[in-house]
Amino acid sequence: MIAKVKSYALSGLDGVPVTVEADVSRGLPSYEIVGLPDTAVKESKERVRSAVKNSGVEFPTHKITVNLAPAYVKKEGSALDLPVAVSILLAFGELRAKTENVVFLGELALSGELRPVTGVLPALISARDKGFTDFVIPYDNRKEAGYICGVNVYPAKTLKEVLEHLTGVRKLEAVQPENFVSFSKKAESAYDMSFVKGQAIAKRALEVAVAGGHNILFVGPPGSGKTMLARAIPSVLPDMQFEEALEITKIHSVAGTLGESGIVTQRPFRSPHHTATTVSLCGGGNRAVHPGEISLAHGGVLFLDELPEYKRSTLESLRQPLEDGVITISRAGGTVTYPASFMLCASMNPCPCGNYGSEKRRCTCSAADIKKYRARVSGPLLDRIDIQVEVDGVEYDELISEKQGETSATVKARADAARKIQRNRFDGCNVRVNAEMTEREIREYCKLDNESEDALKEAFERLQLSVRARSRILKVARTIADLDMSENILPEHVYEAISYRAYSGNAEVD
Repeated sequence: MIAKVKSYALSGLDGVPVTVEADVSRGLPSYEIVGLPDTAVKESKERVRSAVKNSGVEFPTHKITVNLAPAYVKKEGSALDLPVAVSILLAFGELRAKTENVVFLGELALSGELRPVTGVLPALISARDKGFTDFVIPYDNRKEAGYICGVNVYPAKTLKEVLEHLTGVRKLEAVQPENFVSFSKKAESAYDMSFVKGQAIAKRALEVAVAGGHNILFVGPPGSGKTMLARAIPSVLPDMQFEEALEITKIHSVAGTLGESGIVTQRPFRSPHHTATTVSLCGGGNRAVHPGEISLAHGGVLFLDELPEYKRSTLESLRQPLEDGVITISRAGGTVTYPASFMLCASMNPCPCGNYGSEKRRCTCSAADIKKYRARVSGPLLDRIDIQVEVDGVEYDELISEKQGETSATVKARADAARKIQRNRFDGCNVRVNAEMTEREIREYCKLDNESEDALKEAFERLQLSVRARSRILKVARTIADLDMSENILPEHVYEAISYRAYSGNAEVD
């Protein structure tokens, strides 16, 4: 007898329907799984056998053939354990139930317990879009499934509970819909903008960067507050909309980094160490193509501290995602495209000793050493960083001053107002913030008067800017105008935007 059960595999963030076909027939006892399974799927044979026996159900001692269709799609992971077990029991006649419209996902322990699997959220969303409404998943995955509307999700702790549910002996209780708003309140941040003493220009630049989603680079000596400024970014980032949270959660569900809430409630802030490899940053792996740090930072911030200390090849891999907002990874395990729209925040010293250009400390580096150090960060990468700010040390009197600076809440309120203007401006298109504008939007929303155009032309020639740099200055100027609640870009907005391009890593060293 042949039985069919529905399940889903993953290709990137998209679910691929898989039909698990089981044939139990007379012949010498054997157990084969075909249909391009990976090692984890092949090993499910023993997990399924033990789980069925330890659930008090007879496992067939016949010739068993399990086919995972379509056969040309590689099946990875352990989420097919449960549908394989159900299909075998249906084919053997040990289970009599209607399962045509039910999707099964879950890993089986030898005891019959259902263990959680990764990628449940994107798999269920894809299945729902195909018309499926009933799902059986592991109990520990119930939280993330609660944010999918219009479906019936039944979480189970054991295989026995699944079988009792299918036969009507004891129905499983469906997951109750979760309310995202009740979880979206910001957690208390350990870093606040008011903790940073001095650095008024750097704080303003950070506010502009957050308001428009622009990339930012801090250049300055050690201990000047670069890292503290970067760590304060999460406290001023705007709250997520539910659609954004769902998109980000899909990535973290595939990566297996979801928390107990089942959904990402805070914008990601990823800070990989400078020893990170290109694969860990971009994504990939020996077999499965997993998301990397830049995809895990999607919708949030990727902070690269001590930028020149990263490998040159690793940094160069950022160039395409910074332009396109996605990354396509090609590995032996397949080709996958992941979202990678993030705000890049980086910090670096101006030289090996860190004191070049400082008014408070003396640099001990030679011109050759400084040039070699700066060359670790290429010009094309710097060209993609909208805002580049040089910071210096802080006077002692500023450090001990009791004068309270602006809090993150105050800065966040202004950034939120600017983001609201951008949401209304780009309503109905794929652009969400000013930093994502294409040339079409730049021509429509970044028109300049004669004085502003003359100032930008002078900067273009004097600083030897690229066409890309000009476009990014216009985007920053648009954000500054939004912060000022100005419909038009004024000359002062352009001048401020130009001032954020003053640093040049390839400039001649005195």
